[in-house]
Amino acid sequence: MNQIERISCLIIGSGPAGYTAAIYAARADMKPVMYQGMQPGGQLTTTNEVENFPGYPDGVTGPEMMLQLEAQAKRFETDIRSGFITKVDFSGPLHKCWTEDGHEIHADTVIISTGASAKYLGLESEQHYLKLGGGVSACAVCDGFFYRNQEVVIVGAGDSACEEAHYLSKLCTKVTMLVRRDEFRASKIMADRVKNTANIDILFNTETKEVLGDGQLVTGVRVINHQTNEESEIACTGFFVAIGHQPNTAIFKDYISLDETGYIQYAQPGTSKTNVAGVFVAGDAADKTYRQAITAAGTGCMAALDAERFLAAKGH
Repeated sequence: MNQIERISCLIIGSGPAGYTAAIYAARADMKPVMYQGMQPGGQLTTTNEVENFPGYPDGVTGPEMMLQLEAQAKRFETDIRSGFITKVDFSGPLHKCWTEDGHEIHADTVIISTGASAKYLGLESEQHYLKLGGGVSACAVCDGFFYRNQEVVIVGAGDSACEEAHYLSKLCTKVTMLVRRDEFRASKIMADRVKNTANIDILFNTETKEVLGDGQLVTGVRVINHQTNEESEIACTGFFVAIGHQPNTAIFKDYISLDETGYIQYAQPGTSKTNVAGVFVAGDAADKTYRQAITAAGTGCMAALDAERFLAAKGH
């Protein structure tokens, strides 16, 4: 029989949100325990250059920044564990969580910072250049700057795809937008914005067959038009995927209020509170609007402060 572990604060997930929550919780003497999850360090570990996080004048790589945040959380004695939480029961005042090997934890407070995963097309060539950091990205706001005065391709049909295409159009000489169907999924106002931007070229009924490159860097994309079955190649140095994100929240769905796409809903705007007392959320598991390292870190701080106040009110 596994012994049940009683703790005051459990942090699930380890990106900028989780680590910042850990730093604040540890300094408040909450003795936080963190499970790092499937991808220790989160989405940022797939980002080569982080140029927009304050305090790094020369930039930093995503993995390096996560190691620094981890070291900072450890310095204040956060108990950081590899592995992940696979099941929860938030029906009572004690929040029960189980790890993948069946270890049971009862926590007074839980901070969910499980993040979201960008959806990709799943092409072998796409994954190759994504891993190399050689021209495939799922975040125009993060990486657009690196493609100034170059030609790029973006895939997607929704509001965020239109927003990212418009953002790229200000930096790049030409943006080619690939839309799988014969119309946008985006709202009319967003669709009109890209249609009215001179250097955005929209190809409807078009899908990506292969991301082309020299083995290191992207040089173009091979696409197919469904209606004509015609294949063509588009020269570009950057390939942006904007087909949505999947928040990593499935294990919470029986207890925590999620929106229709699975993002955790704040019970009180302006706080990190969920609909379950003592359970808080930080970072991209709840944020589908900004999705930046700095905003995730900010909500991590909020979650730890909210958890600390919750414990104080309970007399802990």
